[in-house]
Formats: sequence, C-alpha cells, structure tokens
Amino acid sequence: MQESRRDLYITGLVNARALETQAIELLSRQVDRLQSYPEVEDALRRHITESEQQRARLDTILEGLGSSSSGVKDFITGLMGNMAALAHAPMQDEILKNSLANYAFEHFEIASYKSLLTLADLAGDTTAPAALQESLREEERMAQWCADNLDPLVRKFAMLKESGAKAGI
Repeated sequence: MQESRRDLYITGLVNARALETQAIELLSRQVDRLQSYPEVEDALRRHITESEQQRARLDTILEGLGSSSSGVKDFITGLMGNMAALAHAPMQDEILKNSLANYAFEHFEIASYKSLLTLADLAGDTTAPAALQESLREEERMAQWCADNLDPLVRKFAMLKESGAKAGI
C-alpha cells in the first residue's frame, strides 16, 4: 500500500511540475503582449519568476524521490499554455479574458499544491512539505493579487475603451 501512495505522490509531483511549465508559458505569452497595463505586467513577471522557482523545487523533490519530470507532459502542457494565451489574443477584451483565466488558473494551482501536501503525508514524505507550503503561499498571494486587482483592471479597461485608447492589452 505504501508503494501505491508513493506512486500517486510522484505522479502528482510530475503533474504539478508540468502545470508550472504551463503557467510559465501562459504568463510569458501574456507579458509579451501587454501594453496598457504595466501593473499587470509587473505582477506577471514576478509570478513567472516564482513559477520557475516552484518548478525547480518540484525537480528537487522528484530527484530526492529518485524520479524526474516528464518531458512529454511538459511539452503538452507548455503547448496548451501557449494555445490558451493565443486564443484570447484576437479578442478586443483580451486583458479581461486573460485576467479571468489567470484567476481561475491560480486557484487550480492552489488546489494542486494542497493535494500534494496530502499526498506527501500519505506517502510519508516529511522533507518536501516545507517547499510545497512555500509554493502554495506564492500561489495564494498571486490569486489574491488577481482578486484585488480585478475591479481596478476592469475599470481601467472600460475607461481606455471609452476614450478610444488601446484597451484590450
């Protein structure tokens, strides 16, 4: 039974690493297009750095368990992140769609880290929870930033749109 719990835990870690790759790709594509929202660009750049650190933490945990990431999962989720970012690009309200998607994505990552903490406990891993908690706190901070900035962002979008300025990105 312990082995199957360990296998579930490792699978969860590999999936979380791929999710971080997707986050990095998704946010990087958004940052490349931002023009009218420097506050969003700053937050996304900070979170890209955090996501890279989270991915490195997951690599360290996996290595400690004698495992590694999945190149196939990284490729597929990275591709999905790029496609998701591109899907919003032609929309006149791209910034709003990206903001809503980012808010939802952060909560998905929060749930992923919470489940990893449970799986770590079930697998008897006492070394990784501190790193997983750090990543969880970073995701919670970014989700809170998304929540706190949604109203001002929508207001800025509406103001720019009304004035005829570039509002979508």
